[in-house]
Amino acid sequence: MRSVVCVTQNLARTAGELRAAGHLPRGVKTEIRENLLAALREGRNPWPGIVGFDRTVLPQLERALLAGHDVVLLGERGQGKTRLLRSLISLLDEWTPVIEGSELGEHPLDPITPESKRRAAELGDDLPVVWRHRGERYAEKLATPDTSVGDLVGDVDPVKVAEGRSLGDPETIHYGMLPRAHRGIIAINELPDLAERIQVSLLNVMEERDIQVRGYTLRLPLDVLLVATANPEDYTNRGRIITPLKDRFGAEVRTHYPLEIEAEVDLVRQEADLVAEVGDHLLEIIARFVRHLRESSSIDQRSGVSARFAVAAAETVAASALRRSALIGETPAIARPVDLESVPDVLRGKLEFEAGEEGREDEVLVHLLRRSIADTARARLAGLNLRALAEVVSDGHPVATGDRVHAGDLLAALPELPILHEVAARLGAGPKDPVGRIASAVELALESLYLTRNLSKDNSSDDDRSVYG
Repeated sequence: MRSVVCVTQNLARTAGELRAAGHLPRGVKTEIRENLLAALREGRNPWPGIVGFDRTVLPQLERALLAGHDVVLLGERGQGKTRLLRSLISLLDEWTPVIEGSELGEHPLDPITPESKRRAAELGDDLPVVWRHRGERYAEKLATPDTSVGDLVGDVDPVKVAEGRSLGDPETIHYGMLPRAHRGIIAINELPDLAERIQVSLLNVMEERDIQVRGYTLRLPLDVLLVATANPEDYTNRGRIITPLKDRFGAEVRTHYPLEIEAEVDLVRQEADLVAEVGDHLLEIIARFVRHLRESSSIDQRSGVSARFAVAAAETVAASALRRSALIGETPAIARPVDLESVPDVLRGKLEFEAGEEGREDEVLVHLLRRSIADTARARLAGLNLRALAEVVSDGHPVATGDRVHAGDLLAALPELPILHEVAARLGAGPKDPVGRIASAVELALESLYLTRNLSKDNSSDDDRSVYG
């Protein structure tokens, strides 16, 4: 609170001071346009935290904002649509003046409600001014079946009517979210989920910028940027969006899942709250696993495979490593390929399978996970000859792994081999690194040899151990 006071204490406190300072009101779309242009000219990233959209979604969105269009983002679940909308806040001015006590946050030099106009006429240059932070100028509404016109647009306030005012008095209106977002951004998530009559109530707001409440029209020159999200399947004439509302949006921008493995890994690294160390090679396996799920005919692609699945998978792998650390005292807690086995069991419920796949869910997931491990090992260990490792294990040096196998025991089962150092170095582990990091690299090489049928793997042990031999 103290820092906010320090920032605003030297700013204008009355409409007269504001006018004397040469301040001029400007529309929110103009404000966003000018701030976006300034960021682009200065080489600043106007979209911090947005991954994988640099050459596709962001250029389209920037053009829409520069054109002053209301925007709808179309995409399946978990594609970062809401995150992208919330990042629009950074394009607003950090502080903006509003009339003190104004219900709609009106500009002191441009009041729009009857009450604010009356106060401005009475007080003149003495009209009190407060400063609002840009974080307060963004409103978000999840479209649900119980959303009413009153929630979005407004309704008659019975308390004000009981005070003696007539129903025709504009000051009896209790304003909804849209007018309260005046001079700001209003975001509606899953727009087609609004009932048709609620969608109709948005038409005037988007085109004429006025609101209608209980049979009479109160013309307010609302200044809002309306943005929304929708599933492409619902956002059609055959879906649940009415055509006139669809026509009101100036821009429709399609989002997508990360197009590159590196982008998926960056996204997971940014969003996941990892309770143990998870190496990049394991995150790449998870990213490839998610990619294979999105391409699989066994998965219902209309439902999609959210980016949140990859994030949850990484957190599950980290949790498995932390659990092993607690069970056997292995510190620090570092994830190994064996921890990936927990992903299908824990996260199967986050996926929708096609109707013909009942009973095969585990088989599908395990197959795709193994394929992802093989693809990652092939990419990461390309050019290394693992034959020496395979021969040593086959000739009497079986290696065990599992929830209760210490990383040191895994490495101690193998003699000194140059290839082990090469594998560790290729996966970013050095000789002075924790033993768990080296064991994670070696275990990926062993799993690769097993998947390419150069080694066997016995999973029949009673203590949940797997033995390469």
